[in-house]
Amino acid sequence: MKESTIVSLRDISVDFDGDPILVGLDLDIRDKEFVTLLGPSGCGKTTTLRTIGGFVTPKSGDVFFDGVRINDLPPYKRQVNTVFQRYALFPHLNVFENVEFGLKLKKLPENERKTRVWEMLDLVNLTGYDRRNIDQLSGGQQQRVAIARALVNHPRVLLLDEPLGALDLKLRKEMQIELKRMQQALEITFIYVTHDQEEALTMSDTVVVMKDGDILQVGTPQDIYNEPKNAFVADFIGESNIIDGVMHADCLVEFAGQKFECVDTGFGRLERVDVVIRPEDIKVVSPERAPITGVVESVIFKGVHFEMIVDAHGYKWMIHSTRSEQPGTFIGMEVDPFDIHIMHKMEVEG
Repeated sequence: MKESTIVSLRDISVDFDGDPILVGLDLDIRDKEFVTLLGPSGCGKTTTLRTIGGFVTPKSGDVFFDGVRINDLPPYKRQVNTVFQRYALFPHLNVFENVEFGLKLKKLPENERKTRVWEMLDLVNLTGYDRRNIDQLSGGQQQRVAIARALVNHPRVLLLDEPLGALDLKLRKEMQIELKRMQQALEITFIYVTHDQEEALTMSDTVVVMKDGDILQVGTPQDIYNEPKNAFVADFIGESNIIDGVMHADCLVEFAGQKFECVDTGFGRLERVDVVIRPEDIKVVSPERAPITGVVESVIFKGVHFEMIVDAHGYKWMIHSTRSEQPGTFIGMEVDPFDIHIMHKMEVEG
């Protein structure tokens, strides 16, 4: 059963110095979910997060929390805490004192403060680090302190603005798993901002793909990856081959000089479309019986598969395969109808 909505944004518009950042944005976020705002730099992710937190006042539109309009509520009165990319820890305080800081401001009794801090340090796997100075900690440990400090106040919603950006790849992957574990253990809402597709797919219950201050698609990681609504989403979430095509009829599309069966309907006859095919969905076959043929230009070993770039019918195709072909080899390519995704035409930058 779906949880109830905890945060709602309605027709939110934000301008900075006359430049539109968010344009009539609508979004519902359910309680106890891990929601990721995903998109390229400058798409409005952080502005959306800061609007929820109360750090940005929208030019128009409304922010609701549990059905109550909170536009005029200051950040410190919202049931929301934020972890920024720069952790903003206090260098003159040790780990325990950093985590305890917000509880002291609330004037909670000392015994309650201690209990809460110990609980949070245990949650973020920093038991025994309570007397360490901040400058004695690694980047990952500092991040855990920042998360503990935000969670110790028992917020209903935790906002995370690219908190893993400063970490190395191995630690970033470890922290992805840790953040998901914390969210599930605490059963509170996490709203996470990133431009990293892998982070979004790894951690999220729901992914919100943004571009130019608007939302292009909301769905589960599986929905976003397997059923993108347009070529931008397909290209941004993982690798994609995006080819010009023409729809001749329902379930019949032409691209690369051939007609192919597909499963998409509802397009106009002879409508120009974007055909999206994932690299892992292309089968390498003998060119004698293949509908598409081309020449392998390059091969890169990626660990679990080979990535081949193939020049075919005026396009540079990307193929992910467990078998490798040598550069210069003439190959054939096949695609199952269910792996051909048809999109209405839109411009894809880059």
